[in-house]
Amino acid sequence: MIKVAVSGALGRMGTMIGRIVDDAPDLELVGGTDIREGTLFGKEVVPSARIDAFLKETEPDILIDFTVAAAAVENIRAAARNNVALVVGTTGFSPEQGEIIRSAVEGSVPAVISSNFSVGVNIFWELVREAARELGDYDIEVTEAHHRYKKDAPSGTAKTILQILDQELGEREKVYGRAGMAERKGEIGVHAIRGGDIVGDHTVLFAGNFECIEISHRAYDRAVFAQGAIRAARWVIGKEPRIYTMQEVLGIR
Repeated sequence: MIKVAVSGALGRMGTMIGRIVDDAPDLELVGGTDIREGTLFGKEVVPSARIDAFLKETEPDILIDFTVAAAAVENIRAAARNNVALVVGTTGFSPEQGEIIRSAVEGSVPAVISSNFSVGVNIFWELVREAARELGDYDIEVTEAHHRYKKDAPSGTAKTILQILDQELGEREKVYGRAGMAERKGEIGVHAIRGGDIVGDHTVLFAGNFECIEISHRAYDRAVFAQGAIRAARWVIGKEPRIYTMQEVLGIR
């Protein structure tokens, strides 16, 4: 039985993850943390400031974090201090926060950290990589859309797309939205849409003379991210203490 704790337990993703864990015969929900007290399927949710005491009391095998960047950094450090494995789906980390996370995790606990836990998105990234290898002389535009409450832009998934493009094509200028008079050159255009209850849409456009190729992924329900996070949680237990990707979980690369 794998004992699971959830950070951001009272949020939309935290509640969905809690439901999946509570229903799974091989997983045990031990509670969670959030900005306020509450309960998650009968288990106590404590304020995030008490995370160290909570982890010591409940002794989870793994902590699943879908919060915000500043909170996630502290949750990750607490998990590493208490020898608790991690699955982190929070996005929007600064480079400095990324270094803090790496320092806390490497050599201490195994952690799967990904900007997107959807199986489909991880396949989508590989398709983008292959297209970039063949279509590097095409104009490239990246568009993403999310619900009105998402704070970071562009999304973590879009940032991963840009990293893949840079890996395959060399680093190119990024233009975030366009306004005024501007001649297109070799830059990559990046566009973020926020509205309604859009779960997550991502498209990469490769535009050449006389043809365009679009590679897209659309999520219709947050369950795809929650199910992927649970898959990663089962996989990472017992692994060597370092940071893993979702692609490693899936055996893609």
